[in-house]
Amino acid sequence: MKTRNLNRWLAVGALLFGAMDGAHAGEVNAAVAANFSAPAQQIAGLFQKQSGHTVKLSFGSSGKFYSQIKQGAPFDVFLAADEKNPKLLEQEGLAVANTRFVYALGKLVLWSARPGFVDDKGAVLGKGGYDKLAYADPKLAPYGLAAEETLQTMGLWNAAVQGKLVTGESIAQTYQFAATGNADMAFIALSQVTQDGKVTAGSWWLVPPHMYSPIRQSAVLLSGAKDQTAAQAFLKFLRSEQAAAVIRSFGYDKP
Repeated sequence: MKTRNLNRWLAVGALLFGAMDGAHAGEVNAAVAANFSAPAQQIAGLFQKQSGHTVKLSFGSSGKFYSQIKQGAPFDVFLAADEKNPKLLEQEGLAVANTRFVYALGKLVLWSARPGFVDDKGAVLGKGGYDKLAYADPKLAPYGLAAEETLQTMGLWNAAVQGKLVTGESIAQTYQFAATGNADMAFIALSQVTQDGKVTAGSWWLVPPHMYSPIRQSAVLLSGAKDQTAAQAFLKFLRSEQAAAVIRSFGYDKP
């Protein structure tokens, strides 16, 4: 009888402990720049295992996320591809002051799915031996603006090149244009074709950083989550050495 009662109390205790543990676990709704999708998935997985919190990731262009957040989209944290949009949200009272930080320094690459098509100096851009060049909408995506700046720096922002441009709504769609052959090559984030520190396929030119404005990818806690422990913990984890190792493995630099 005593054994039966003890087992019963142990079972009740386990249920209570599980309920208490579940009560402390939370969900983080994160808006993430499309270029950071692969590292974000790895970082979220590590965070979930260690914290018990869950992370729901949504990917898209930083400009579109900025507009959605202004319209009341229920995100808790914003991992943008730039500094401008998080800073604007902070100034407008939609992000918590003093929570904004740079989590990664992005790198621009000219990439083609075809081996040998893009040379390591980017000379292919001036030779004109291509039909379509993809880039992300510079009004929405910082990598698209960096691509435009690169072409301007090279003296190639002219009617001939502009007539060959295919514009993606996000850096993810821009990559798809080149990956599927709908564009001969594309300006994309190095992280999109990098794994474990190496470009995985195709041909590419790593654009020298002096050709475009620094891509300082910034994160911020949004006002609706100012008291949410899980969201605060996720941003803290994003600054950890574990997260930094993942970020570097996809070709980013750390500030």
